[in-house]
Amino acid sequence: MKRIDRYIIGKFLGTYFFSIVLILSIGVVFDFNENIDRFTESQAPWRAIIMEYYLNFIPYYANLFSALFVFISVIFFTTKLADRSEIIAMISAGISFRRLLLPYMVSASLIAALSFWLGSEVIPRSSIKRLAFENQYKKREKNPTYAEKVQLQVEPGVIAYMEHFDGVSKTGIHFSLDKFEQKKLVSHLSANTAIYDTLSDVRYQWHLRDVTIRELRGMKEKITHYDLVDSVVRIEPKDFLFIRNQQETMTNSELKEYIEKQRNRGSGNLSVFEVEYYKRFASPLAAFILASIGMSLSSRKRKGGMGFSLGIGIALSATYILLQGISATFSTNAGMHPALAAWMPNILYTFIAIYLYRKAPR
Repeated sequence: MKRIDRYIIGKFLGTYFFSIVLILSIGVVFDFNENIDRFTESQAPWRAIIMEYYLNFIPYYANLFSALFVFISVIFFTTKLADRSEIIAMISAGISFRRLLLPYMVSASLIAALSFWLGSEVIPRSSIKRLAFENQYKKREKNPTYAEKVQLQVEPGVIAYMEHFDGVSKTGIHFSLDKFEQKKLVSHLSANTAIYDTLSDVRYQWHLRDVTIRELRGMKEKITHYDLVDSVVRIEPKDFLFIRNQQETMTNSELKEYIEKQRNRGSGNLSVFEVEYYKRFASPLAAFILASIGMSLSSRKRKGGMGFSLGIGIALSATYILLQGISATFSTNAGMHPALAAWMPNILYTFIAIYLYRKAPR
């Protein structure tokens, strides 16, 4: 690392974090002014507003608009370097444009790593409190507490059914479990109630009451009755009760496990979860693409300062964020592959970055 590298990295990261603090401070003020009436009417306590909502609001939106902050930061300080003829001096001293781009990529890698860690581990856990607060005090929506006539595939050849499931008591009524081999029913378990054990150290632990088991072997049938059966059935309450933006509350490992489990069960409507999973890998890499675009746009010295570069930069970054939403909608409603939907903005903007890089001053 040369002195010029440390200088550019310091400018980049300093401007990046300063822009985050500045813009999100304004965002918090506007959000509070917009929702103060709802907070007052719903009697939301100040501690919950600060600790559960805004403390989790800030990292969520900081990571969501990280691409915008990268763009603004690069254009802001690079335009100043160009106006002071510092970039001209660097190139005249024999530093190639590619070499000059290196500290930008180092800074982008640090931001990408931070963004990936936040999006995959920190923000999903904080989103649980933020969404719960929004449902209770802001939008006044209640998460579903029961499900009717639930049928799903526990594993290949095993089908579970509940006539009614209560999410508060974690109790299912009229539970049945059918096992098929070569499309033939070989076992049928029915229970009057099925209670999920939330205190057990083992996942998927259920207490079944008033149990009847029918085992079918050819023309023979064996019927057994039990008052209580403790059994491991690979389903849990969150498989029945879907909450708004549930995909945002799962870490990467939880999201991957959920997608694989639901896919094995033959469940549909997984595109929202799949797009969220792929987007967590695609979004951090946007820091490299947008830093390259911002550098290429603002490295030329222009009359009028940073107005032209900043205008184009904000337009491009806003278009990038808009394209993320549009591609996700296409995946959900038009059948676009979730991986393509998540990576589409990066693919398109990579071509823009290559074009602007070739047009940048040498």
